[in-house]
Amino acid sequence: MLAAVGDPMQGPTAADLDAIERELPVILAERDLLEAEIAVLDRVPTEVDDQRLRRARRRLLAARRDLANRTTASLPEVGA
Repeated sequence: MLAAVGDPMQGPTAADLDAIERELPVILAERDLLEAEIAVLDRVPTEVDDQRLRRARRRLLAARRDLANRTTASLPEVGA
């Protein structure tokens, strides 16, 4: 997660940009799901709409899973 530290006038740090790049697949999947949900706000969803929503949800879950697995893999193990 990003933390607001330092001078905001200098822009994001390299660490901030790396974090954004790691999270980009989740961000894009969330955007796709939001677009699919917005498309059916004012009408009854068709079968094609339902498929689009299911695919968007599956992509988001997969992106979150992949991010969690990468994050977990990069953490050092704690042993007793």
